Amino acid sequence: MSKVFVIPDVHLKPWIFDKAEELLFQNDYDQIVCLGDLVDDWGQEKNLGLYTETFKAIEKFINRHPNFLFCYGNHDVSYLWAARESGYSDYARMVVLEGISRLEKLIPFENIAFIHRIDNVLFSHAGLTEVFVSHFLPKFSGDIDEMLNKINSFGREEMWSDVSPIWARPQDGWTKMYPVGYLQVVGHTPVNKTDYFGELVTVDDFSTYRNGDTIGDQRFIWVDTVKKRWGFADRDGEFEDIPDEKLDIRNYRVGDWVRIRIRSSESEKEEILEGTIEIIDKYPSGHASIDVMSGNTLYKHLSLKNVIEKTSWKVKGGSQGDSMNSILIKDTTREERERIVAESIGNISGACDGCMAGLADMYQDYIDGKKEIKDINMEFRASYESGIETPERENCGFQS
Repeated sequence: MSKVFVIPDVHLKPWIFDKAEELLFQNDYDQIVCLGDLVDDWGQEKNLGLYTETFKAIEKFINRHPNFLFCYGNHDVSYLWAARESGYSDYARMVVLEGISRLEKLIPFENIAFIHRIDNVLFSHAGLTEVFVSHFLPKFSGDIDEMLNKINSFGREEMWSDVSPIWARPQDGWTKMYPVGYLQVVGHTPVNKTDYFGELVTVDDFSTYRNGDTIGDQRFIWVDTVKKRWGFADRDGEFEDIPDEKLDIRNYRVGDWVRIRIRSSESEKEEILEGTIEIIDKYPSGHASIDVMSGNTLYKHLSLKNVIEKTSWKVKGGSQGDSMNSILIKDTTREERERIVAESIGNISGACDGCMAGLADMYQDYIDGKKEIKDINMEFRASYESGIETPERENCGFQS
C-alpha cells in the first residue's frame, strides 16, 4: 500500500501547511501531493506580504518533507504564461514568478508536473478527461505513463483549455474521466465537503467566498493508491464508505427506470411501484427528488432514499436489470439497437438540428455494432458541454 497525504488548493493560506503538519505528525505517509493553486484569492491582489508568506511556508514545508509532489494549478501557470484570469495580480507577478522558480529548483524535476500517477491513482489540479485526450491526443498509442509524460510536456496552447487537467470541472456526472479504472483526486472546483462520485474525488474544501467565508469543511484526506480508497486524515486511518449510487442525483437521467417505495397520503400502507423518471428536481438547498411515471400516474417529488433499484433504461421485453446503457452490442440484434436509438432520440428536447444530426451520426456506430451506446452518450455529453468538436449550437437548448 502506498499511503498518500493530499493538500488541496492553497490560495494564499500559508497556515494550511501548519495544519497539515499537525496531522502528518500523527501518522506516517509514503508521499505528500499538493494539488496546486498556491496563489491568488479574493481581494488579495495587492497583499504582496501574503504572497511572500505563502511561498516561504511551502518552501519550509518541502524542506521537511522530501517526499513532496506538486501539481501545477491554473493560477500558478497563469503567471508563467502571462494568462490573466480572475485573481491575477499584476502587483504580485514578480513575487510569484520568483517563488515558482525557487520551487522548481527545490522540488526534483519528476516531482513537479500537471499530473502524477501513483499506482492506481491520478493526482492533478482538475482531472484528466476523455474529451481532453481525444481532442489533443487522438492518435496516441502509448501506455498511460507515456501519455502522462506527453501531457506533462504540454504548454499554454493545450493546457489553457476548459477541459484540460488544470481547468476541467467533471463533477457534474456527465464528463467521462480518462482512463477508466483509475481513481482521480483533484481540486479546482470548490466543494463544501470532499466529493466522491464514481472514480473522482474532489477535495477543494479550503476555498472561500468573495466575502471570506469558508465554502468547505477544511479537512485533509489520505489515499491508498493501491486499493483506490481514501479517508479523512483526522480519523486514524479509517476508509470512507463507498457511496450508495442511488442517493446521488448525478446518477439519474430522465428516462431511467426505477423501483421505488411510496406511501399513499390516503393510506399508511407502503407500496412498491416501478416506472420511468419524467422529471428530475434539483433545489438550491442541495435537495433533489424525482417524478416517476408508473402506468398512467405521475408520482411527484419522490425521495432518492426510497429508491430500491435503478437502471439507465427499461427495455421492453427485457429483464428488470436491463438498461439502455448496459445492453451490449453482443446481446442485441441490429433491429433491437435501432429501436433503442429511436427511443433515446425521442427523449431529447430543445436540441438544434446540428446537435441532433451529430448525435444521430454517433448513434449509427452503435446500430452498426462498432461502439457501445454508453460510450457514445458520455462522449457526446462531454463534447457538448466543452464546446469541442460539436456542431454550431447557437440557440441550442439540448436536454436529455
